[in-house]
Amino acid sequence: MTARPISETVSSLMPRAKTELAELVAFRSVADPAQFPRSECEAAAGWVADALRAEDFQDVALLDTPDGTRSVYGWLPGPAGAPTVLLYAHYDVQPPLDESAWLSPPFELTERDGRWFGRGAADCKGGFIMHLLALRALKANGGVPVSVKVIAEGSEEQGTGGLEQYAEAHPELLAADTIVIGDTGNFRVGLPTVTATLRGMTMLRVTLETLEGNLHSGQFGGAAPDALAAMIQLLASLRSEDGTTTVDGLATGAEWDGLQYPEGEFRKDARVLDGVELIGTGTVADRIWARPAVTVIGIDCPPVVGATPSLQASARAQVSLRVPPGQDAAEATKLLTAHLESHAPWGARVRVEQVGQGQPFRADTTSPAYTSMAEAMRLAYPGEEMQSSGMGGSIPLCNTLAALYPQAEILLIGLSEPEAQIHAVNESVSPEELERLSVAEALFLRTYADSKKG
Repeated sequence: MTARPISETVSSLMPRAKTELAELVAFRSVADPAQFPRSECEAAAGWVADALRAEDFQDVALLDTPDGTRSVYGWLPGPAGAPTVLLYAHYDVQPPLDESAWLSPPFELTERDGRWFGRGAADCKGGFIMHLLALRALKANGGVPVSVKVIAEGSEEQGTGGLEQYAEAHPELLAADTIVIGDTGNFRVGLPTVTATLRGMTMLRVTLETLEGNLHSGQFGGAAPDALAAMIQLLASLRSEDGTTTVDGLATGAEWDGLQYPEGEFRKDARVLDGVELIGTGTVADRIWARPAVTVIGIDCPPVVGATPSLQASARAQVSLRVPPGQDAAEATKLLTAHLESHAPWGARVRVEQVGQGQPFRADTTSPAYTSMAEAMRLAYPGEEMQSSGMGGSIPLCNTLAALYPQAEILLIGLSEPEAQIHAVNESVSPEELERLSVAEALFLRTYADSKKG
């Protein structure tokens, strides 16, 4: 097999891909109506549906999922007897955080230093464009050799489980022989990588109350219990002095035996300031792929500007816990909840509520689909062999699909390599990676279809 006709076609389609990605990035599709109007997500879903219809997909539908968002589905029949491949991406995005910290508007795709910047450019609107490019290249070079289902989720970043619940209620909808999740990324730019494991997650919101109302810190400070100080002490109990996660009863000593992540490369990718130490123990791969990690992602407290000399009567924080393969997210939720309830100081009243949860995932990298992907990536990335790595993030849908379709092979690829800085300000995508991965996906679909003919 040669990659040349496919690669030439994808290359010719890149200007169109940039235009389409700019249109999709322009939607402020954060699936939280408290931050952005729901109409932004609805408009993005409509754009995705129209794009599928333009590629001759049938049964295109906007699926109203139980969490109040919409996923987009489409079906493209292939040759008789061909296998079915499900292609996944999500069109919802993380909030832009501090828009003033972006070097260009977050919802305006901007080219700079050889990359395209914008919220969702890599995670995961670019993933949807990748699927389109692969299918268009095949259509221009003999046709799509498999039946294709596409599902574009509308609330992946919120972790509210709408699509998982919908799939469980309609198990026939997403059934496929192989599933390609376009929401991970290469280990580094130019190194083709499939993701072998995902950490799961649990998200909890904890509230502490100590007083009936705020008090003057001069009149009562030193004896009256301050809820914000109690919260700081409680959150500090979640880590040891070296930064290792310390949730009572949660195992933290697992090791990663695959591709390693050199500390120098990690410091550069994570943009760790000179002189600042990394946290935890073990290898970097151990810490980010094989072990749990707790993060305080938000605290409700008075801002510095306008602060008054007051003791706070209540405080609230949101805590995320990444759960590695081999551990159960539901059990981790129970342990984290118990830890928060038992470590609140001074008898502070504690209320813990669950916000989201997803199980970890481990792929079968010995499956025939991985052999086909390895061959496709070898052609798309001349001189490079496909690597397998872990990923510290979560894609809860993977476990739902694995449970619903135990015979399906699940592969994870995507555009979120370290330079993409997903979930941070100035997120970007490498157009070269978009092009090469689109070539790889097209070649994979062709190679996989050939492997099933025997």
